[in-house]
Order: sequence, then structure tokens, then C-alpha cells
Amino acid sequence: MAQPKLVKIVLNIGLKEAVHDKGALEKASEQLAVISGQKPKVTRAKTSIANFKVREGDPVGLTVTLRGKRMQDFMTKLVTVVLPRVRDFHGVSATAFDKKGNYTLGLSEQIVFPEIDYSKIDKIRGLEITFVNNAGSPETAKKLLEALGFKFKNG
Repeated sequence: MAQPKLVKIVLNIGLKEAVHDKGALEKASEQLAVISGQKPKVTRAKTSIANFKVREGDPVGLTVTLRGKRMQDFMTKLVTVVLPRVRDFHGVSATAFDKKGNYTLGLSEQIVFPEIDYSKIDKIRGLEITFVNNAGSPETAKKLLEALGFKFKNG
């Protein structure tokens, strides 16, 4: 029972332009739905920030939580298809673990996913993928992700 396992995968897109342009929110929502296989939830600003022209309750991003079979399918697709398509890919960073062993991977463009149609892209957006596990420590979590097929950079 002490063997670590992947609990969930969370995908996030931050949309600073969604405050002014509602179309950007819809397009990014469609793209995230195609990537993940389920409809994303709109995240809203918790507090107002005058310097960024953001008010409390304004849409600032999208998030999707994958569990079960969708999580396994996404993990397989990420390791076998998506990461090899990333430009100049030599492995993922080994320093992106938090204290509990959760790993966060940032992709600079959503077009590395094969489901995305290039003709429908209005803007290249970044994507953050967080792998939540019950490993308890970064060392154990790294071994878990290596067993699931991740390739880490040397050094």
C-alpha cells in the first residue's frame, strides 16, 4: 500500500487577455477541451489588481482536472507523442517538484498536441500541467514519473 501512484493531472492556461477579449476565452476553452477531452472550468480573479486592470470575478484562466482513464490516456499521449514533438527536447527539468513531490511541467505552446488544428490557432498560448501524486517526497515522485515514461535531463 506504500507504493506511490498518480492521483490526478491538472491542466491550466492563464489568459490575461480574457479580461478584455471574451473571444480569446472561448477559443482557448475549445483548444483545452480538445487537448484534455473534457470541458475546462473558467477560473476567476480572487482579488482586484489595479496595475493589471483586473477586477474581482474577472475571468483570468482555464483549468481542467483529469482523473482515472482520461488521466492515464493523457499521460500516455503526453509521454509518447507530445513531449517528443517539443522543439529541442532533451528531457524535462528535474527541479520542478514541490515539497510533497507534485511535478509541474510548463509547455510554451499548445500546438505540440496533434489534436490542435493549425488553421484555427489565433494565438500561441502556454500550458501548465501539474502531476499530483501521493509519493510524499520529490525523490520518490521522480522515480514514479520515470517508471511512467518521463525522461529527465541529466544534471
